[in-house]
Amino acid sequence: MTIRTARQDRGQQFQPRMHCLKKLETLVVEMQDQKNGVKGSEQKLNVTTIPHVIAGKDIIEWIANKMKTTVEEAESVGTMLVAFGYIYPLQNHKKLVMCRDNSLYRFQTPYFWPTQKWVAEDSDYAIYLTKRNIRKKGMLEPYEQVQYNHLNKWLNHKWDFIVMQATEQYKAGKERKKPDRVVFDCQERAYWIVNRPPRRTHSAMDQGPQRLIDPNIEEKITFDMYRRKNIFYQQAIMRSKVKSSVSLGALVKYITTYKNHDPFLAPCLPSNPWQSENDAYWTLNMRRVDVPTKMRVERWSFSFFELLNDLRGRDDFKIFLKKEFSGENLAFWEAAEELKLGTASSMSTKAETIFKTFLAPGAPRWINIDGRTMGLTVKGLEHPHRCVLEAAQTHVFLLMKKDTFFRYLKSPVYKDIQKKALNPEPHNFSPAQVEQNARNRSPGIHPIILWKQEEEEKAKAAAASAPVDVKAMMSKIDRKK
Repeated sequence: MTIRTARQDRGQQFQPRMHCLKKLETLVVEMQDQKNGVKGSEQKLNVTTIPHVIAGKDIIEWIANKMKTTVEEAESVGTMLVAFGYIYPLQNHKKLVMCRDNSLYRFQTPYFWPTQKWVAEDSDYAIYLTKRNIRKKGMLEPYEQVQYNHLNKWLNHKWDFIVMQATEQYKAGKERKKPDRVVFDCQERAYWIVNRPPRRTHSAMDQGPQRLIDPNIEEKITFDMYRRKNIFYQQAIMRSKVKSSVSLGALVKYITTYKNHDPFLAPCLPSNPWQSENDAYWTLNMRRVDVPTKMRVERWSFSFFELLNDLRGRDDFKIFLKKEFSGENLAFWEAAEELKLGTASSMSTKAETIFKTFLAPGAPRWINIDGRTMGLTVKGLEHPHRCVLEAAQTHVFLLMKKDTFFRYLKSPVYKDIQKKALNPEPHNFSPAQVEQNARNRSPGIHPIILWKQEEEEKAKAAAASAPVDVKAMMSKIDRKK
């Protein structure tokens, strides 16, 4: 049986040095300067005299004068120093904030600074907890007791070694002078509070996903890497470029177009449901409503993609195509989208149906695409996959975008929906009305029910738009006769 000696390292194997740590360390070194730094003094804590103790208000005042900033900003910087473990509180050790009062603090020894890259391992933490358990005679903090019991089970195979190490460290600590012993205990406790905080407590030392490469090591550049860089730069020089004025103009145009449709920049009409507890905005903007809002109809004119992305706008576009007897292009585009997002088991069946309906010679809804695209698509359908219709779908999309979309915007269909569109009046709820809305709030329609309704509508639309088999209709008429 294999005994796991350590838990999986859920942090980064290589911790990158954060840029802010260098600035914080420089600030802490200046604060400890004997002439221009923060003035400390000896303070009595319980029975022991602790040297070099500083008050929170003195630290904040020094930071405000040094950085020439407000007291509030200085307090935030002081809290950052405490959270990263450069300064630790003496009285309330679990409260890692800088208080603007007479609360007592001390500078952490550089040995425990974050940039030392001392990994907070389980065995070291177990030794620390065992040492505290011996000194406190079993009276640990609740969260420390939970961690102690957990580590006792996890590291049971080497617990005798951990107890021996903790006992030796405890005996060595008793030989020190009492002020030195108290200071060292406070420093060690402050380190573990920062690196192993209590549960449900935010830690400034939280790291991101696991890294397998040390970002601090300088990579050795080989000849092959130089060659690839040279090829990349040559291709970059040959690549066509856009002037910054053109790109900035396009960005300004986009922002101007979508400014009134951004809920962060413009108010929601009739009201923001998250603030007013009224769901009128969601009801008016459901995926398929009889009469859409003016803002929604206006958005359809921004681009062809916006029109197709809105199911209500797509339905209106279908009505226009039906009047122009050219609905096969949109039907093919939707069928290709369904093939992309469908299941793998139904892929072959759907591809065959699309070929018979839109691409085969004499198909009932044959689409007009160029011969090269048709040849590539028909050849790819011999071994169908999700993106087998990508070329034909792009061709049809561009045809509709360049021609049909602009004719739709000028058509009576779009102008009629513009006239019918709703323009809801803004709600002005008082705080009492907002509370009343919260009490009377309905649960809303379940997403599964909405999905079923959409599937039923799709089935009805497919049945209505299916090609009519004249022979079958004639045979039915003959039978009735």
